[in-house]
Amino acid sequence: MDAIALAEHALGVAQLILAVPPPLPAGFETALDPLVRRREAREPLQHIVGYAAFRHLKVRVEPGVFLPRPETEVVAQQAVDEAKLLIAAGREPLVVDVCTGSGVIALSVAAEVPGSRVIALDLDPAAVALARTNAELILEDAARIRLLVGDVGDPALLTDIAGAVDILIGNPPYIPDDAVPLEREVADHDPPRALFGGGADGLDLPRQVVAVAVRLLRPGGLLVMEHADVQGAAVRKLVDGTGAFESATTHLDLTGRDRFVRARGR
Repeated sequence: MDAIALAEHALGVAQLILAVPPPLPAGFETALDPLVRRREAREPLQHIVGYAAFRHLKVRVEPGVFLPRPETEVVAQQAVDEAKLLIAAGREPLVVDVCTGSGVIALSVAAEVPGSRVIALDLDPAAVALARTNAELILEDAARIRLLVGDVGDPALLTDIAGAVDILIGNPPYIPDDAVPLEREVADHDPPRALFGGGADGLDLPRQVVAVAVRLLRPGGLLVMEHADVQGAAVRKLVDGTGAFESATTHLDLTGRDRFVRARGR
């Protein structure tokens, strides 16, 4: 898959079908070789070609902003499904995506559930700028998404919608401070602020996400938060300990690993 994507990039074509290959222009190998060398050095494919695929979207990516992962697609599905149910019930869903990064969760909801209102925020101005660029490229009306630079731990954050949010979703940093990512694509290229959640268990930032969910969600509102595959029990305990939700449940990604918590507000 990487080889095909690199060849497409070198050829400047949207899709390369190997069964009917195009004639190779002069200089193709010269153009392809440095791309292959970059990938061989474990630079992420997405950085080389400049985009990432996520659900139905093709989003721009940039060094210094967390790369979207396929695992997060099933997390985004929760918000999409819930928003569609609310639309079917005659309501206009209000969705908040925290730690939005390049904006893929917020954009998925906005694109797949056009009647929803979406607010997305991130502490990193570069991430918010990239999310805004993606919104302008993907949505006919980019103003449908309210994009904010904001600290999820700030008690003054989004006080104007406290108790009114239908869905709060996020993929916060959750790697423990003393852990070392095994993949060079992650360790060498994803920004540390988007990886490490704080504390020995990596859950300092997820705790802040849960706290803001308690403050912003309406009764019956839905919390969905991604976590590491070894954090399921700890995150359920964290959510249940607030007393603000019905029993939290852990859900799997497409590889069968614990991937996100889901809880509905009381």
